[in-house]
Amino acid sequence: MKISICIEMVLPGKDDAQKLRDLKGIGCGAFEFWSWWGRDMAVLKQAADETGLACAAMCTRFTSLNEPEKRDEYIQGLKESIPVAKSLGCKTLISQVGNDTGAEREYQRASIAAGLKQCAPILEEAGITLVAEPLNTKIDHKGYYLWSSAEGFDIIREVGSPNVKLLYDIYHQQIMEGNILNTIFANIDLIGHIHTANLPGRHELDRGELNYPYIFKMLDEYGYTGYVGFEYSPVGDALESIKKFL
Repeated sequence: MKISICIEMVLPGKDDAQKLRDLKGIGCGAFEFWSWWGRDMAVLKQAADETGLACAAMCTRFTSLNEPEKRDEYIQGLKESIPVAKSLGCKTLISQVGNDTGAEREYQRASIAAGLKQCAPILEEAGITLVAEPLNTKIDHKGYYLWSSAEGFDIIREVGSPNVKLLYDIYHQQIMEGNILNTIFANIDLIGHIHTANLPGRHELDRGELNYPYIFKMLDEYGYTGYVGFEYSPVGDALESIKKFL
């Protein structure tokens, strides 16, 4: 496994260039971030080039996939996001799917699958992987449609593209389902990115109920070679909390 740091959440209060310099200074090799729109991407790219940090992941534009009438808007947003990702050498785009509209769940699920199927050839041609993200609906994202990793994996299987996978967020799935390692290992080929935070509170990895040293040991032993993104709100010194796991 490889470690990347979500610069918005783990390193708040600094400009992007300083965040990347700080990560470089402690020996971290990769970063990720949320939205590219409204951001000075020239500054971020220059900092990435200067530090040599890899961009592990970033988000595509936020448009609901579970509403068929918004699919063209979603695909347009994806087409706009791909060249931005390529400019950073980023091969993973993170996607949320939208809030539950109140329509029948099967209708919304079918819309998500159909939309991702339309995206697949675009992603395959670009050499980019899109990872759809389930989120917890009990604490942080009430009303969000996709909370179940099992449903998420079923959708990814239905899409059937190596460039469409799931983002498995350990923090979110511990809240909703538990059974973290068994779920990961049973679906490892469908996971394109992993996110981490401890709980309660979504704080440092050594502050909470999850045993992350053991989780990381097992991911390595199982042969997971993708990125594990640190996406938590630090209580203490953020850089010190990262260094414990490098």
